[in-house]
Amino acid sequence: MTIAVLLTTFNRKQKTLTCLESLQRQVLPADVSLKIFLTDDASKDGTAEAVKNAFPEVEVFNGNGSLFWAGGMRNTWRQALPSNSDFYLLLNDDTLLKENAISILLQTEAYIKNKRLKTAIVVGSTADDETGELSYGGRKLNANGTWDGGTFIHSETEYVFCDVANANILLVPAEVVKAIGILSDKFTHGLADYDYTLKAKKAGYTLVVAPGFLGTCIDDHGNNWKSANTTLKERIAYLKSPKGLAYKEYLGFIKEHFPKSHTSAYIKLWMKTLFPIIWDRFKK
Repeated sequence: MTIAVLLTTFNRKQKTLTCLESLQRQVLPADVSLKIFLTDDASKDGTAEAVKNAFPEVEVFNGNGSLFWAGGMRNTWRQALPSNSDFYLLLNDDTLLKENAISILLQTEAYIKNKRLKTAIVVGSTADDETGELSYGGRKLNANGTWDGGTFIHSETEYVFCDVANANILLVPAEVVKAIGILSDKFTHGLADYDYTLKAKKAGYTLVVAPGFLGTCIDDHGNNWKSANTTLKERIAYLKSPKGLAYKEYLGFIKEHFPKSHTSAYIKLWMKTLFPIIWDRFKK
């Protein structure tokens, strides 16, 4: 059994090396092997060279400096497809895996298969290594078909089903890839993992969160608005930025998956931009 591990990086040399070290320490079943693929998006800090020197087995591909997360992961995934792997493991380069993380992902996938449930994408939860709180993983959504970001769902001991997930640790069976492809090119940076897992659910696949924390990753997103202390020009730039509110891509995401929320999402984006003092005062 082969697992293609997919990463992308930009100017995070030490974090990337630490992540790869955690992959190297994985305790795997005897019949499982890893193939690691990484896109370096023209990092200026020597990431690509450092990876090649420390981990010569990693296949490194070069980006043009403007791929962002989703573009970098798409490039990596495309390069990995000819490997005809049994699974594709999407992994953030700032995630530190526990030594048994991949084994638990595989055990979870096998559990679902043995239950004769639909083929599963398996989500790994991460803890913020500063606070110990859940930082990324699977989420449950409102039953009424609206979008509010959902709420994290997690258990230390049980397999739990979710509706949408981050791709910090995400194990995707080859069957799913053959059916729905890879991350959509509609997204530059964020939202691509949410879009992918929602599409998988709509296509009839299962989305399950493995028990426990499988790694650590700091939630470094901060506030999703610019303070009233910034200029309107800065706030509009943030509204349109792929690493900000990603205006067009976000509204496209909402329109496709949560049409009931499209009008409210449009209003909220502009409220954050024009009247951020509301969020400054009342949002924690």
